This record gives sequence, C-alpha cells and structure tokens, in this order.
Amino acid sequence: MNPMTTVEKRGLQSICQDSGKIVIVAADQRNSMKAVVQDTPGDTSDITSAQLADIKADLVTHLANHAPAILLDPEVALPQIVDNGVLGRNTALVVGLDASGFAVEDGVRYTQYVPGMSVEKARRMGADVIKMLYYTRPDLQPAGSRVWQEIHQLVAECEQEQILLIVELLTYKLETETAEEYEAKFADLVIDGARLAVDAGAKLLKLQYPGSAEACRAVTDASRGVPWAVLSAGVDHETFIQQVAIAVSEGCAGAMAGRAIWKDSLSFDEKTREELLTTRALPRLKELSRAVDG
Repeated sequence: MNPMTTVEKRGLQSICQDSGKIVIVAADQRNSMKAVVQDTPGDTSDITSAQLADIKADLVTHLANHAPAILLDPEVALPQIVDNGVLGRNTALVVGLDASGFAVEDGVRYTQYVPGMSVEKARRMGADVIKMLYYTRPDLQPAGSRVWQEIHQLVAECEQEQILLIVELLTYKLETETAEEYEAKFADLVIDGARLAVDAGAKLLKLQYPGSAEACRAVTDASRGVPWAVLSAGVDHETFIQQVAIAVSEGCAGAMAGRAIWKDSLSFDEKTREELLTTRALPRLKELSRAVDG
C-alpha cells in the first residue's frame, strides 16, 4: 500500500459517502457530452463552450450537488461554476488535468494535459482532489516506462502540493489487434495496469470494470491496499449498477460515474434539462449510492 498523507486522507474523505465509499459524478467530458445533448438546433458539435458550461452548471445544480463529489474540467466548467456559487459547499470538487484525445507514438497512446494546466493552477480553481487519465498497455509498458514515470512524477508533485491524486487508467485495443484478441486480454490489462500504477506510487485508482467477480478480486489484490473505484465507461445505468455491486463485493472502494447516470438527461432546453436531471438522473445517482454501500 502507498500510504496517504494527512491531507490526502482528508481529500479521500471529501469524496466519500458517510459509509466511507467513494461516489463521484463525472462531468469532465467535453465533446462526448455535447454528443448526447437532446433537442439541439443543428448539429451537437455546434454547441458553444458557453452553452456547454450552462449545461454543466445545471448538471451540478440538479444532480452533482446531491453527491459527495463532482469531477469537472478546467476548460469549460471552471472556474465559473465555483465563482458563481453553483457548486454546493458539501460537494467536493475534483479537477481533471487531462485534455480530450491523446497522442500516439509507436502505436501507443499518451495522455496530454489541458494546455496551461498544472496542479497548482487546479488548486487555485478550488480543487479538493486532482484527477489525471493515463492510457495504459501494461503488456508494452513495464515499470520504468514513460507512462510509469509520468504517474510517478505527478504523484510526487501532488504530494508536494498537498492534494490527493486520482489516477485513472484506460486500456485500449491496438491497431494491430483484432477485437477478439483484445477482448481475451482485457481483464489482464486492467489488472496489470492497476499493478503498474501502484508500483509507480498511485494512492487512488479509477479503473474500468474488468469483466467478472474473479477479475475484480484480482484487481483488488494487484492494488495491494490502494483503493480503487470503478468507472462507468458509458454503459447503461442498469448494467453499471450490476457491475458496481459485483466490484464492491470483491473489494472495490466505490464508483465514479458519468454517462451511465446522465447521458439521456441532457437537453438543450433549460427547463427540459432540469426536469430530466431531477426525475431521471437523480434517482439513478441515489440507486448508485445504495449499490456502492452494498
């Protein structure tokens, strides 16, 4: 286990329910959030940053303020959601440092920072916790590799800045693989990715559902006492609830969910958006909270 500092422990507490289980509403998406906005006049890609910021603000008001924490991006949502008093005082702010998309070198993906962002700047935006996404192929990226070094360096920087870091890992299919070959490797890639990140110093993980109770147990073992939360990866709500129940029963510490909760609850019309978030997304969040508590 990679021990947390006192400040990091407080950060972890801020994103947990009273039970000590993690629940975070993920809303740091940009283009993928635009793509699910209903009733948009014209193409959803034409939604402006200002319009998307309004949508995110309503998502916070009507949904995320009922959760322990919200994950937001520093490009569209911040700092105005904090400055305008939209974020409730009892909801912690997790700031994602990763930009949309990725760079590819030698067939391997690498995360990029939001231009101009840093841990220190995120703190000035009001961050209680930091999140950074890393694309991982642990079969090609052993300890000491570039991604290992990037995780190690950011963990150290966050510790120095006295703020907790959530390390999010996403594995992916290589261009040279068939879908069947990747599917056969998927669980091991999630498990070995957790092991790689913990070896690099990670203290809190956000991971894909590895596919089964047995694989979840293996992730818990590979994490060696480092808590991990499962992400929704855009699956439907009912499927995610089942995944969360299985993962929690095998040692998972909670859930960080975005599209599984709100992907069909975002309308371009403000009144419709409020109604959908209140009557459709919020009950899902409450069900997720119960599932996380087992």
